[in-house]
Amino acid sequence: MITAVVCLVACGSAQPQLNLEAVADGFSAPVSIANAGDDRLFVVEQAGTISVLQDGAKVTPPFLDIRDRVASGGERGLLGLAFPSDFADSGLFYVYYTDQNGDSVLSRFSSDGQAAEPDSEQVLLTQDQPYSNHNGGQLAFGPDGYLYLGLGDGGSGGDPQGNGQNLGTLLGKLLRLDVSGEELTAPGDNPFVDREGARPEIWAYGLRNPWRFSFDRETGDLFIADVGQNAFEEVNLQPASSTGGENYGWKIMEAGACYEPRSGCDQSGLVLPIISYPHDGQWGGSISGGYLYRGAEVESLQGAYVFGDYVSGRIWRADLTGGEWQVTTLFEPGFNVSTFGEDASGELYVADYRGGVIYRIAD
Repeated sequence: MITAVVCLVACGSAQPQLNLEAVADGFSAPVSIANAGDDRLFVVEQAGTISVLQDGAKVTPPFLDIRDRVASGGERGLLGLAFPSDFADSGLFYVYYTDQNGDSVLSRFSSDGQAAEPDSEQVLLTQDQPYSNHNGGQLAFGPDGYLYLGLGDGGSGGDPQGNGQNLGTLLGKLLRLDVSGEELTAPGDNPFVDREGARPEIWAYGLRNPWRFSFDRETGDLFIADVGQNAFEEVNLQPASSTGGENYGWKIMEAGACYEPRSGCDQSGLVLPIISYPHDGQWGGSISGGYLYRGAEVESLQGAYVFGDYVSGRIWRADLTGGEWQVTTLFEPGFNVSTFGEDASGELYVADYRGGVIYRIAD
């Protein structure tokens, strides 16, 4: 158990009183953090386990162990976890992982609330992956009760198959899925249900590798962080009023710049990011999306979107001011920021990928 409180606030930070509090260590390559509506945190470990963090310590044995069916390494592995609102009653939950063939799998498991049964797996969706990178991986239930899943463009570099703009594939998309029945279905009001040649599961498209999206627990707005190619990282905002169908631009654009063609690209119908930053020594080169803070314990962070970068190890806050999002530095801890998470009360946590430590943002 770790009890130290580490103050790692960068010069020029807007909130110098905030701390990164080390909560627990001993995790192996943590890539996602989720809650099930109680006092536990569930930490997804890339190799294929989900461990519980409770009372400041990692609980053993793990909640779920499916290492025997997960291919892990690089951008592959067990990548996503989501609990429905009725988890306490149903014991059902959802995971997303790379299987031994290198393909992406969305599955449902059952549990008694304390431990999951690996043999209870029901595979709901399988997606072929042409390359080993850009697997996406975020799972989250929206305010509408549907399950959202982010998929990367299939990998390599520069989207060689043109998947981001192709509505005939799930790659490079945000999916909206109805998992309330025995089988997965596409909600009838998804934007491309009636379009010939389009996959009905698609909610939005034009994404390269969405690495963590989240819903504002107060408004329902959706923040989508998308990892860039060579020049920019970005955050897109989909308002709660959206009926879906947004095109976030890849690979026509990389953030706010033309990518293919390099100049004079047709931006009509594209939704540009609310936040973008360049690949340089100051910012980094691989975004890890976070959350808009709605907790009760850090008053100065209220209404700020918190996110970070895996490469530079920096963590920022973005505040909507005068119609624009202003970004300021919160911390420069220097570790690989792999993911953020919320507990049931809305307090924020961040994972150190290589160190295996989970931190809490504290006042």
